[in-house]
Amino acid sequence: MTKLPQRFGLTRYEADEYFQQALDAYKKGRYDVAISALNDALALLPGRAEYVATRGLIYLEDGIKEKALADFERALKLYPLEMLAHYGRGVIAYQDKNWDEALAHFTDAYRADPNRPETLYYLALVYHRKGNNDGAKKLMEAAIERFPAEDTRRRGDAQKWVKEFEKILNTRGR
Repeated sequence: MTKLPQRFGLTRYEADEYFQQALDAYKKGRYDVAISALNDALALLPGRAEYVATRGLIYLEDGIKEKALADFERALKLYPLEMLAHYGRGVIAYQDKNWDEALAHFTDAYRADPNRPETLYYLALVYHRKGNNDGAKKLMEAAIERFPAEDTRRRGDAQKWVKEFEKILNTRGR
């Protein structure tokens, strides 16, 4: 027989509360608090791929690449289409200059959620690294469209890349 709290969804509610606490702590740069809250959420719902992938992303932001990679792998075993896990694996592959692996993971992340500007941004950079600057320009323009208007820093950075791709295309000829 199922425990009474589980029957009423209380375990899920409590886990989601920990998850929200983790996101709030992450936004404030309190990675240790975020990780602790995610550990509490995972103690209640250990099979939740989103929680595992989010913890991996926080580890990655905190520079703990080995734990991040382990969490991304675990999340993908739990749910092979987990967008954040593919995104995180793509970032690691990009940092390691493994363009083919980065392309594969960012493509999978894009398929899971085609509206994430970060994924389009990185896909554009991978296309550039692989010599497809026309494709890179189109992807970066799509990323700019999806970045929120108030996110001027990331939009500005993406716009600089578009100009760079245009220079390359103009000097080499399309």
